[in-house]
Amino acid sequence: MGRQSAPLLLALALAALTLTACAKRNELPVNSSLSEDDDTFCRAGGKVAVGSSEYVACRKDRDAQRGNAIARADKKQRDLGEYMINNPVRP
Repeated sequence: MGRQSAPLLLALALAALTLTACAKRNELPVNSSLSEDDDTFCRAGGKVAVGSSEYVACRKDRDAQRGNAIARADKKQRDLGEYMINNPVRP
């Protein structure tokens, strides 16, 4: 049983590593203020009721801000990659 399960365990480990790399792709930068809970932020200390038009607008704005932050981070990464390709360091 040990010999037959070793390749299966290795395949599962590789699949898990691959999936975790994909899951990390769309995370926000660590110093972003968008990392706190949207629900808590949009409730504003209990002043705004869940489901109200202000709450819905707040959540939409937070989603748009998060999407823009991810787009900026992706663009910076692409720009860095292009810079490194176009300006290789030759020792």
